[in-house]
Amino acid sequence: MVRTSHTTAVRVVAGVAGLGAAAAVGVALRRRRSTRGLTLSVDVGPDALLRTPTFDADVRELTTPDGATINVRSYGPRDGEPIVLSHGWMCSTDYWYPQVNALAGKYRVITYDQRGHGRSTVGTARFGPDVLADDLAMVLDATLQEDRKAVVVGHSMGGMSIIAWAGRYPEQVKKYASAVMLASTASDSLIAETTLIPLPSGFPRVPVPVGRAILASPVPLVYPGTMAKAVRYVSMSPNATPGEVQFCEKIMRECEPRVRGGWGAALSTLDIREGLDNLNVPTTVLVGALDRLTPQVQARKLAQVLDDAGNLERLIVLPGVGHMSSIENIDEFDKEIVRLRNL
Repeated sequence: MVRTSHTTAVRVVAGVAGLGAAAAVGVALRRRRSTRGLTLSVDVGPDALLRTPTFDADVRELTTPDGATINVRSYGPRDGEPIVLSHGWMCSTDYWYPQVNALAGKYRVITYDQRGHGRSTVGTARFGPDVLADDLAMVLDATLQEDRKAVVVGHSMGGMSIIAWAGRYPEQVKKYASAVMLASTASDSLIAETTLIPLPSGFPRVPVPVGRAILASPVPLVYPGTMAKAVRYVSMSPNATPGEVQFCEKIMRECEPRVRGGWGAALSTLDIREGLDNLNVPTTVLVGALDRLTPQVQARKLAQVLDDAGNLERLIVLPGVGHMSSIENIDEFDKEIVRLRNL
């Protein structure tokens, strides 16, 4: 059973139909804040929220015990209610531009580059869930004021970071988080349950060695035409706009091949299920109905564990959306962040 606001038993399906462009693209984003503190794409035009934010970023560099430098960028009023965003594999803080543009007029939006991604360096620690947990813990400790808790949002590997953090630092969950959102993510069986690789009849699942080899491949992404098609197939839906595909392609292309391969190998054997037991704050699970990388079966498993423990806030399935859920349906994604912020 899936709960809404801890009381009503419902299953929430957020749709994309009917969201048309309603205002001129040229209107400045920071002048189009709604009374809820949220700018919607229907108010500023198609792909407008994908632009580089005009908000000034407070930039910090955190040094980990093993020598990595973690790039942290915070936007919006310093006294605003905090929202911490953790991005996925092959992405960077740039991935969260739509959320910064939509939310930083009212909220304190905190982003960081995962280790080896964007402007963060690699360090000497071996890639794995403990590193994801340690880096997120450092970011939360460094950026949150003592009397403020954040809505902590993770997409894909960012969601895995949150689950790993809850498993490694259970005492920090209620200290730092008022609510959590796990988007397009999983806790285990990434290769076994992916629908990314079409299989011939008689093969129920991708052989682990094959899937691991694909995820761990350090082959450079250098062919523009081919790359765009690959990004759409692997991580987006046929409904994604050319602007959305181009936005994601640019970010993913900037990820160094050795980092992509190293993290791909680490994720291929990931099993952090025990961390879900410690997510004892209201937690929404969100997935695109057409997600191939972390399909609905993964989201429903997460939701079931959370619901059994009484911590599931909502399960949201976005029709017609692929893995890049926060890009393909910015408005519904952001509305849920604000709803969690207002609990």
